[in-house]
Amino acid sequence: MFSMIGLIGGLALLIFLTMRGTNLLIAGPLSALVVALFSSLPLFPQMVGEGEVNFLGNYMTGFSGFITAWFPMFLLGAIFGKLMEDSGAADSVSRWLVGKFGIKRAVLAIVIACAVLTYGGVSLFVVAFSVYPMALSLFKQADLPRRFIPAALALGSVTFTMTSAGSPEIQNWIPIEFLGTSPYAGWEVSIVVAVFMAVFGYWWLKRMITKAVSKGEHFESRKTDPVVPERNLPNPIMGLIPLLVVLVVSFIFHDSLKTSALVIALLGGVLATYILNRTHFQDLGKALTDGTIGALIAIGNTAAVVGFGGVAKAVPAFQTAVDAMTNIPGSPLIGGAIAVSVIAGITGSSSGGQAIALPLLAPHYLDLGVNAEALHRTISISSGALDSLPHNGYVVTTIQGICGETHKAAYGSVGAVTVIVPLLGTIIAIVLFSFGMGI
Repeated sequence: MFSMIGLIGGLALLIFLTMRGTNLLIAGPLSALVVALFSSLPLFPQMVGEGEVNFLGNYMTGFSGFITAWFPMFLLGAIFGKLMEDSGAADSVSRWLVGKFGIKRAVLAIVIACAVLTYGGVSLFVVAFSVYPMALSLFKQADLPRRFIPAALALGSVTFTMTSAGSPEIQNWIPIEFLGTSPYAGWEVSIVVAVFMAVFGYWWLKRMITKAVSKGEHFESRKTDPVVPERNLPNPIMGLIPLLVVLVVSFIFHDSLKTSALVIALLGGVLATYILNRTHFQDLGKALTDGTIGALIAIGNTAAVVGFGGVAKAVPAFQTAVDAMTNIPGSPLIGGAIAVSVIAGITGSSSGGQAIALPLLAPHYLDLGVNAEALHRTISISSGALDSLPHNGYVVTTIQGICGETHKAAYGSVGAVTVIVPLLGTIIAIVLFSFGMGI
């Protein structure tokens, strides 16, 4: 009982502190400490045997594990974005996009750019780093409130592309191991849901932006914004080629190197940006320094939240919650969707929700004769809903680490397109599969 109170209370505290703008390097371990204390978890490794559960050990294992796995990608992604920014390549591409889509479709241009990179295999975190400079330039030219930039990046990255059939993102691949399906499982339903999420999400985001503009909001420059004086910008093609390099190289090496393919892809993007735009840099040294600092801040914030998940998964209440979620009566598709979504919400990770629930759900539901492709697609889509609560690593990194916004200002629109829209998409998928579509 106390363990469950601590788990819920710690999660609530983390969300509250995140929304209040508390430094996550403080909010993360503090919230995890609440979870540990209510479960009478030993605080230090010295208080238990080697390898046994304890607050500090579990928190730091989660924290350091994330940094070990992702720091090269964060660093190269941040540097790539800064080089695109400093050389003027991002501004050049954004002006070209305005010319193609029109200034009124600046948001659409951002969503499409993110969607192409995400579906091409580029990590969600890296996509935000890469597209942000262009998004900032587009929002400035269109005079739109910058607090909606995170939502535009998120809509194109973590909704209709991340969990769709054929997507190379891990959220679409984890179920394969447990269900014996393929990345294209339930593709007919996936197409319908993806189109819904893209169209409805874009309409809703535009509506929120239009409402804010009608109330007098507009783009507000900051001292930290890149200063792009009137100068000869590189040809837009010189800005598009590095993005294509990242996309193509990531796609080529994705199957063989998995996430490590991003190291090669981003390094290729960095080199391509430098080689093609070397005569346009204003301060290359400063761009490299700013990119490095930005990467450290972003990955530190995200790791602080991952550490919380490492403690949460170690307490008795978490296993109780998992058992309850994975034994929901009724339709297996509904039960699976709820189980994965709730667990993803607790851990702040869509892939974490799948990895924890599927070993328990898959054998049970397959024995009942549930269609594996329908279960695959439903679980994949549902994992991208509650995972995007305020403490989610991607949400924290994008809002605070990359865009420099506060949760109070930006999370409302982010939550709308990354929580509500995928939840509606999950319902549509369950309904369509229930009527036999794609089965």
